[in-house]
Formats: sequence, C-alpha cells, structure tokens
Amino acid sequence: MADASGLKWDRCLADTAVKTVTGLGVGMAFSFLVFKRRTWPASLGAGLGFGMAYSNCQHDRRLPHLLHGHMVKDQQ
Repeated sequence: MADASGLKWDRCLADTAVKTVTGLGVGMAFSFLVFKRRTWPASLGAGLGFGMAYSNCQHDRRLPHLLHGHMVKDQQ
C-alpha cells in the first residue's frame, strides 16, 4: 500500500509542476502580446495552474481505494 501512496504523490507532484509551468507560460505569452508586459497575467496563469493541480491531487487523495480503476481491499 505504501507503493500506491508513493505513486499518487509522484503523480500529484508531476501534475502540479506541469500545470503551474504551463499556466505561467501562457500567462507570460499573454503578458507580452496583449497586456504590455504586466506581471498579473503570468501570476494569474501560474495560480490557476497550481489551483487546478491542487484540486486534482485533493480528488486523487480522497479516493484511497481506487487505483487505476481497480478496487483494492482494506487491510483490516
């Protein structure tokens, strides 16, 4: 069961990194192209990416018995 928890944490950290960096990149692109190099679009994009990743991790951690569509029995 420890391996399953480690896999979930790894997936959450990877998802957080990808979504935060992608949001930051999109925000920077909009900042350079549309908003005359202001900082708020990049901050907003990074925050939205981090928030989406946090929500996905929270959902993944709340379902401890599902692992890739297979039901895992309790160890009790």
